[in-house]
Amino acid sequence: MAATVSADTPLRPARAPAARWSRIERRTSPYLYVAPFFVVFAVFGLFPMLYTGYVSMTGWRADQPGTESSWVGLENYRRLLDDPFFWNALKNTLGIGVLSTVPQLLLALGLAHLLNYRIRGRTFFRLGVLLPNVTSVAAVTLIFVQLFGRDFGLVNWVLGLFGVDRINWQAGTLSSWAAISAIVTWRWTGYNALIYLAAMQSVPFELYEAAAIDGASRWRQFRSITIPMLRPTILFTVIVSTIGALQLFGEPMLFGQQQDPTTGGSQHQFQTLALYSYNQFWGRFKYGYGAAVSWAMFLLIVVVVAVNLLAARRMKGADAS
Repeated sequence: MAATVSADTPLRPARAPAARWSRIERRTSPYLYVAPFFVVFAVFGLFPMLYTGYVSMTGWRADQPGTESSWVGLENYRRLLDDPFFWNALKNTLGIGVLSTVPQLLLALGLAHLLNYRIRGRTFFRLGVLLPNVTSVAAVTLIFVQLFGRDFGLVNWVLGLFGVDRINWQAGTLSSWAAISAIVTWRWTGYNALIYLAAMQSVPFELYEAAAIDGASRWRQFRSITIPMLRPTILFTVIVSTIGALQLFGEPMLFGQQQDPTTGGSQHQFQTLALYSYNQFWGRFKYGYGAAVSWAMFLLIVVVVAVNLLAARRMKGADAS
């Protein structure tokens, strides 16, 4: 005889553990999914940054044993204010940053606008503009060092056709800035162009059709439709490019390979903040002072990004009014 189940049989308690576990899983699973990122960030990002901040408060020098825990407080930062090499590195960083970021983003915007049209082989061209970004920074810089060579460089040969004397690109301040900026611009223009292109493709095509019916030229469409719709993307690329410019390291280091690569030229004419921090760490073994330079560079990045965000908010408020 088959067993009969009474209507009063309590089934709810048997299902309660499963329901409770389901609720716990729904609440905790999102945190578990994002936990790997925060763990990696804490180990390789947050901890090194905080430890560098601690080291910047010490007088630690590798060539002087026993100085690992010598607490000096803000003395290293006070020395930065009186250090002419620090201010020179800051000037070089900002100068190279402006010369590389502004043309880079303008070229990327124009290139993206051209790639947004229906042209033959546009997929090939879209892939082609990204190739400079995936190449090795060392290989690219070494090639550009040869191009900007004083005696046998291709750039000086082309300038010589127009009667311009040979330029020692590594010896001068502005000339070295221009050469390094050319390397950075060549590497990152295509990357930013693809970002702009992706944003352009999200602009409704009906806006361009309506503007064309009203008689707007393509330049007017680009200025009145494309640019306003791309403002969030432009702000993103400005911030990211600014951060990259303030952290510039590989290009100036390899550009000055004929001398001490950490000094940025014989007169420190293209020594950036990152290169100066590296020089203090591994060239002079001043760990405490080098950490202070790194933290000063970090604070500078925070200030510059905050200024960009503030300017973007004011522009947005002006447009809304």
